[in-house]
Amino acid sequence: MSVISASQVKELREISGAGMMDCKKALEENAGNIQDAVDWLRKKGLAKAAKKAGRVAAEGLVALATSGNQGVIIELNSETDFVARNEQFQQLAEAIAQTALHTDASIDAIKAAPCMGKNVDAAIVDAIAGIGENMNLRRAVQVRVEQGLVSSYVHSAVKAGLGKIGVLVALQTNQPTNDAVAALGKQLAMHIAAARPEALTRDGVDASLLERERAVFKDQAIASGKTEEIAEKMVEGRIRKFYEEVVLLEQNFVIDGKTKISDVVAHVAKDAGCTIAIADYAILVLGEGVEKEETDFAAEVAAAVAGA
Repeated sequence: MSVISASQVKELREISGAGMMDCKKALEENAGNIQDAVDWLRKKGLAKAAKKAGRVAAEGLVALATSGNQGVIIELNSETDFVARNEQFQQLAEAIAQTALHTDASIDAIKAAPCMGKNVDAAIVDAIAGIGENMNLRRAVQVRVEQGLVSSYVHSAVKAGLGKIGVLVALQTNQPTNDAVAALGKQLAMHIAAARPEALTRDGVDASLLERERAVFKDQAIASGKTEEIAEKMVEGRIRKFYEEVVLLEQNFVIDGKTKISDVVAHVAKDAGCTIAIADYAILVLGEGVEKEETDFAAEVAAAVAGA
């Protein structure tokens, strides 16, 4: 067997984009010949997958899984919405979500966890090679509660547990949950999908966001001709309103448009004869924060025709 140098592996990685160990294996199988190794990777589907990895993956699905008092949401991206409707892609997303339930929900831990007869990372690479689009396990979030339940909701669902927006709500109770608590959890998850709160409580609001809002409100008051003293009072009033918009417990329930979430929880707890507290929540919106490439479809077609 030929002795493969680190520089050869590096060169092949730069050409093919494949993983280090795959490149080393390819070189060993082809007596160190770079071109033959590239062809070997292509035949295995590994170079094809690597070439796809440069494309922006902002479509795809969020997938969630729950089990009693814990739940997880993952975001698996693809390049096109068409692939998100592919049965193989959907099965992969479901399998990854189930796998993530048994991890700490960090991306590294999920990718290393067993899934579909291999680990998640390898399963994704296989799917890229098979389907022909770049894919990326972008985010994952987990919620759990000591006693109670985790409720879920998927918006724009393509099937159970798969869609464009995934929400989890952890409800802490002082006794085993019942149908009333489960119904509350479902309604709260739907509310979060619609209202998109920034934090559970006031203390959870990002300090820099709060300061930006204060500065804007004060500048607006001063610009309207108010004195410094009056402007400060106006700012405090606007901040209270701001909290009502972004803090989950202070938002008005989307179902009736008037009852605060904290009061909704209290009413259900009283009727159910137990204590209920929202311990945590999580929401993932597909593609949120991803800069999508703007493409000129007509130009792409023209270029393809010219190159044919």
